[in-house]
Amino acid sequence: MTQDSNWLPPEVYAETLPKATVFGAVFFTDERDRPVQLRSVYSVEEHPWQWPGGTAEMGERPWETAVRECEEETGIVVEGPPRLLAAVFGLPGAQWPYATAGYVFDGGRLTDQQIEGIRLAPDEHAEVRALPLPAWRSLMPERDFARLEAVMEARRTGRATYVGSWDWEV
Repeated sequence: MTQDSNWLPPEVYAETLPKATVFGAVFFTDERDRPVQLRSVYSVEEHPWQWPGGTAEMGERPWETAVRECEEETGIVVEGPPRLLAAVFGLPGAQWPYATAGYVFDGGRLTDQQIEGIRLAPDEHAEVRALPLPAWRSLMPERDFARLEAVMEARRTGRATYVGSWDWEV
């Protein structure tokens, strides 16, 4: 077998490819199917309301990230098997030099008692709310609300969705 003269060793070729961070998140609703979200203390303008989740650590898969981050941020231990609600992709922008690829998993429905028992990580979140979907629209950027709507629809239909326009601001 001959190699094309344009062939690059894998480690050199890898340096030419786009870079992306990976995240995992858990989506909950309350028993009345109202989305449960956490108020951010560090991303107040860009993403003020979030789901438990975060960036994957080295060697960690998105489901493992979602479970770890959920426990760290809320005290809730999510059991498997994972049920994917959405794959989310965003292009890099001025605030972040890498693309973002994420996976949102269904955490199920929380009782009022479970919501009241959430232990927020104070360096990440200041408040937890469960509101009807329309009430979230005025509280978050349009792209975040569109992602929330898509995840709610995926939950309702049982079919995972793809959110391909969760880009960073240019």
